[in-house]
Amino acid sequence: MNDILIGKGDQQVFLLPRYGNRHGLVAGATGTGKTVSLLVMAEGFSRLGVPVFMADVKGDVAGLAMAGVANDGINQRNAQIGVTDWRAEANPVVFWDIFGTSGHPVRTTISEMGPTLLARILDLNDTQEGVLEVVFKMADDNGLLLLDLADLRALLNECGATRQDVSTKYGLISTASIGAIQRGLLQIEQQGGDQFFGEPALDLADFMRQDMSGRGIINILAADKLVLQPKLYSTFLLWMLSELFEKLPEVGDLDQPKLVFFFDEAHLLFDDATPALQKRVEQVVRLIRSKGVGVYFCSQFPDDVPEDILGQLGNRLQFALRAFTPRDQKAVNTAAQTFVANPKFNVATVISQLGIGEALASMLLDKGVPMPVERALICAPHCRMGAITNAERATVRSRSPVGGKYDTAINRESAAEMLVARHAAAAAAPATGGAQTAAPAPAAGGGFGQTVKDWMFGTNRRQGMVETMAKQTVRTMGSQVGGQILRGVLGGIMGGRR
Repeated sequence: MNDILIGKGDQQVFLLPRYGNRHGLVAGATGTGKTVSLLVMAEGFSRLGVPVFMADVKGDVAGLAMAGVANDGINQRNAQIGVTDWRAEANPVVFWDIFGTSGHPVRTTISEMGPTLLARILDLNDTQEGVLEVVFKMADDNGLLLLDLADLRALLNECGATRQDVSTKYGLISTASIGAIQRGLLQIEQQGGDQFFGEPALDLADFMRQDMSGRGIINILAADKLVLQPKLYSTFLLWMLSELFEKLPEVGDLDQPKLVFFFDEAHLLFDDATPALQKRVEQVVRLIRSKGVGVYFCSQFPDDVPEDILGQLGNRLQFALRAFTPRDQKAVNTAAQTFVANPKFNVATVISQLGIGEALASMLLDKGVPMPVERALICAPHCRMGAITNAERATVRSRSPVGGKYDTAINRESAAEMLVARHAAAAAAPATGGAQTAAPAPAAGGGFGQTVKDWMFGTNRRQGMVETMAKQTVRTMGSQVGGQILRGVLGGIMGGRR
């Protein structure tokens, strides 16, 4: 049987793979067992050959890479749930880290992230975001590759120097807004976020791998440092979702997902999100199901997720909530109202009585109908429930199939270098032009024919008109590259990179 066993109440609770792309929610107070349930689901999908991505906020998700150890507690739980084939088992894992210390570096380019998500990282207001959109449009139209922060900074300087011309063509921009964006870039750089922008950029196909035995690779992002920068953390995960949405083809409902994406600390995604951005996130979550991607949000309170998105989450686990404050009581009531009632107990009462490792579970059954809520004891994972050592992490990383592709950064010619070259060419043009406008002196023995030849094809000291026109043609062609770039719902490049 391929169904993923989650736990047992009056009956065993399974997550059906064919509804794995109908998304899900894992909610509950700290220390109630949410992480263990994430490990169980990740292992279950991996055994089916489904790749998984998850962020490791506390460091304990990394235990998926190591086999667990049987003990009396695990044996007792297995007996209660009816698990007879439990064995300690490691999972195929690839570690990632934006900062490159606890895993392979994760990078994207400025151009690929787009202005909408970058504005969120920089915490820009609407006016400043509009200026950033002008800068991106200018780059797209002129074939200027924005790979890293240096490229964006150079183009901002260029916009400031030619502000009147840019304002005439694209819309009014102000030096104050350019300065605000520059200061935002400096702040991101000081926090180490500049390491996220550059090449080689992440190819999401590398997140959708299987190992030699056919198990899905579990991609774990080290996020213990990243989560201290909430905007960068949440925007990075949102960028990944948008990339998957833009890049993957429509597949409809499959027997199992192509990828499962766990979004821990989900409240960070929606904190301070503008209504426009929230609407776009809702659109991505609603439509990405048809791309074969399942998204599972994990947070303390169910109402951390907006109602329009909450209504799309078919598979749910609700761990204990303690109703100590009015905020807690509201969360309990919200959670209770999202489940199909079970006449055997009162959901709102039971939520505050759940023990560690217990959850209210409701999964989608045949035909996508949600099951009545069960008070379930959650299964024990086969992996280690806890952190791993640096030596263990290094061993796993050394076996990674993608290390050679991402561990060394590259820096190819992009906007910063192209703008320097253009300015150098422009500075040289007046002197060259002045020399060419003067009447050329006849070469000794060459006569008028030699003069024309030198003017057309140049000499050792001066380029000719043919070479000048050829270089201008190349520059013109280069400036048109990228003119057809189309951006998707969250500002990323449509259909992946160009």
